[in-house]
Amino acid sequence: MEKGIFDGLKVLDCASFIAAPAAATVLSDFGADVIKIEPPGAGDPYRNLPNLPGYPASEHNFAWMLEARNKKSLALDLTKPEAREVLYKLVAEADVFITNMPPQVRAKLGITHDHLAHLNDRLIYASFTGYGEKGEEANKPGFDSNAYWARSGLMDLVRADEDTTPARSVAGMGDHPCAMAFYGAIVTALFQREKTGKGSHVSTNLMANGVWANGVLAQAKLAGAKFKKRKPREEALNAVTNHYKCKDGRWLILSLLNEDRQWPTLARCMGREDLVADARFATKADRHARSVELIKIFDEVFAGKDLAEWRKILDGNGLVFGVVGILDDIPNDKQMIENEVLVRFENDTMLTVNSPIFIDGAKKVQPRKPPEVGEHSDEILRQAGYDEATIQKLRASGAVA
Repeated sequence: MEKGIFDGLKVLDCASFIAAPAAATVLSDFGADVIKIEPPGAGDPYRNLPNLPGYPASEHNFAWMLEARNKKSLALDLTKPEAREVLYKLVAEADVFITNMPPQVRAKLGITHDHLAHLNDRLIYASFTGYGEKGEEANKPGFDSNAYWARSGLMDLVRADEDTTPARSVAGMGDHPCAMAFYGAIVTALFQREKTGKGSHVSTNLMANGVWANGVLAQAKLAGAKFKKRKPREEALNAVTNHYKCKDGRWLILSLLNEDRQWPTLARCMGREDLVADARFATKADRHARSVELIKIFDEVFAGKDLAEWRKILDGNGLVFGVVGILDDIPNDKQMIENEVLVRFENDTMLTVNSPIFIDGAKKVQPRKPPEVGEHSDEILRQAGYDEATIQKLRASGAVA
């Protein structure tokens, strides 16, 4: 297996659900040695995600495969002093410690920045929360559905119009973008350490990332902008940046920002060259003013061909559009496979979702299947200098499993 940029970097992943451990996964993709700290028994509660109501049935633990690939598992009961001593010994030799436990839980378990920083002055202590680490909501539990999606205004803004119910998010939709921000914070701190020789405390949270994702409209509100009432698709203000249903029930979305130049081409592709000479739609202003009429025409035209036919026509004429993808598309998406958006597990034919950073000349490690609970406990303890008698004693006490 090829070594990556972070070969030799030691990371302790003491986190769950989803953004914080996903950031550790990105580090592992580039070769970092990541130790997953999880409680004995059932392990990280995130292992149970696919068993919750509403998730697809599978013989594979798909959630764990994605977030825990490449990692080694050490089962520690951090409520026991002996387990904390093991963790402290590992922290002394680590480069990065990642957690998303609420501040009060960190304090109770003895794993705050103050508890760990004096053990290793080069340690990057990376903490992730729902709502930030200050203020009355610092210890409030947060998931991406509420702290990222709902709190930021995104849940309200992406619904079809103001009369429909707020739009639900899907699993990890906010967590994975947040993981990239968290990864960026960690890597920035590692760069700072190269200059100063000292570690630091870095953090981010779901709420901050949600507002950042909604930054354009949030800034508009902060700047005192006046907002218009959102209208349903059939009453959109611009027909050439709208979405349409094809004959086979699939959808596409037009994104013709260079409208004046591309309008005649679009009309020709649709077999409606007459629209170019139609006085109702002669100028951009005319088309916008009569967008409802134009959308009705487009609806009828796009309903006449399957999505595959429209893709060929629109692509062949250089028009900008997007397919409204469905999950069934992903496993056979040649563009995703060719660009390593999807990659195969080591010694397996199954694909997994790659982290979305690519660096010329820097190969990522081939993904390895995730560990069982405590699969590497003995190995990690031996590497840390524990002898067999001490390991057995730690096991007997329940501190390690």
